[in-house]
Amino acid sequence: MQEECLLTMRQIDKRFPGVVALNGVDFTLRKGEIHALMGENGAGKSTLIKVLTGVYQMDGGEIRVEGKPIFIKSPQDAQNHGISTVYQEITLCPNLTVAENMFIGREDSVWVRRGKYEKRAEEILMDLGVPARSTQQLGDCSLAVQQMVAIARAVDMKCKVLILDEPTSSLDDKEVQMLFSLMKDLKSQGVGIIFVTHFLEQVYEVSDRITVLRNGELVGEYLTEELPQVQLVSKMIGKELEELSNLGETEEKNSEEQEVFYEAEGLSSSAARPFDFSIRKGEVNGFTGLLGSGRSESVRAIFGADKVNGGTVKIKGQEVKITRPIDAMKNGIGYLAEDRKRDGIIADLSVRENIILAMQVMNGMFKPISRSESEAFADEYIKVLNIKTASRETPVGSLSGGNQQKVILARWLLTHPDYLILDEPTRGIDVGTKLEIQKLVLKLAEEGVSVTFISSEVEEMLRTCSRLIVMRDRYIVGELKGSDLNQTQVMKTIAGGEA
Repeated sequence: MQEECLLTMRQIDKRFPGVVALNGVDFTLRKGEIHALMGENGAGKSTLIKVLTGVYQMDGGEIRVEGKPIFIKSPQDAQNHGISTVYQEITLCPNLTVAENMFIGREDSVWVRRGKYEKRAEEILMDLGVPARSTQQLGDCSLAVQQMVAIARAVDMKCKVLILDEPTSSLDDKEVQMLFSLMKDLKSQGVGIIFVTHFLEQVYEVSDRITVLRNGELVGEYLTEELPQVQLVSKMIGKELEELSNLGETEEKNSEEQEVFYEAEGLSSSAARPFDFSIRKGEVNGFTGLLGSGRSESVRAIFGADKVNGGTVKIKGQEVKITRPIDAMKNGIGYLAEDRKRDGIIADLSVRENIILAMQVMNGMFKPISRSESEAFADEYIKVLNIKTASRETPVGSLSGGNQQKVILARWLLTHPDYLILDEPTRGIDVGTKLEIQKLVLKLAEEGVSVTFISSEVEEMLRTCSRLIVMRDRYIVGELKGSDLNQTQVMKTIAGGEA
């Protein structure tokens, strides 16, 4: 591998109101290198990429390409400097042909002016080994081929730096290998590739170096072959193994004598690979793993939030069919989604209207909850959960993040669920509210409610859960309870577990 520096970013700063997104971050990319950019949610990866591609303007620092300082004002400016990005979501036009997508917006191209862009596209596709014809409609191609067409477009535009942002998240194993083959070909041609992914196995299969960010700061740059997986996980999470050994063991919470409330076998969805899972009455368990491991996809399958493809489900030993959220709700299951703004609150509705939403859905449109009832429900849960709001009629979008989360919790508690799924219920809220929610979870379990709890903060899960299902690359790779329920074991299982 050539050691010549292609891109250097030095002391990059980026601030937003009240938030330091990047603090003095360094990053170096060499010619003919695949460099993995790693970090948990909120680590600063996306912000660094957006600074490099001109979406954000940096507040401090310097960027050089091939030793020359540059100032990137826009995505077009980045492209002019040879920096191209292929995103997880395909940004091309599926209703156009492959060739049209490769040359769209490039009317000044000599190939377009001569009307020979299809021939040129065919040559590029053949050179790169992309299994597509220039004349076929892009929408008829698989996601992997569409990704490869986007890369081919970038290569033809003379990109020096190619950024691949979660390019494999929607691909199957065969398609991933096709993409990796193309990446290795580009690497041999001297292209520098920044590879952003949450799949650890893929990092070790294809990357030469790894840079880790955490909380907007640089943790370090490492040769991939010299950084064991368990150490990578440790650096991303922010705890060293010797630190973790002093945390002590979590007291085992005994629910073994209780009946199994929910049981799934071979459950799969459009986003989740087949898995087995069960939870007992009054148990608090959780799915853990790095972001992108499949933990959220698994609980969405349980709730029927994504299209269910297969598997059998039993509630209290009786087989039931749950393919839609309403099916889950009628079987006593509630679900607080990971993204409260997208899948939780309805910002323009009042606190009262948001609280009664799930109960109204269960009642049906022909049995509306009366105004007096809804006011009584809202007042009750505003008091029980200590929701800080000017009134029950305040638009929920004007509340703080923690109080918005309490409103969604109130919505599900009002339905008196037997089983409550909480995906990142404490993300982005203050410490005091986090503790309130954790105490509430344990109180619900004491009352016999089954709870599945997901958090990016492993310490929080260890304090709350009696059993952890460990996931990696969308597979369950282990289950921890009792004396094994500690952060060291969680990290070792994430890093080395086998499906």
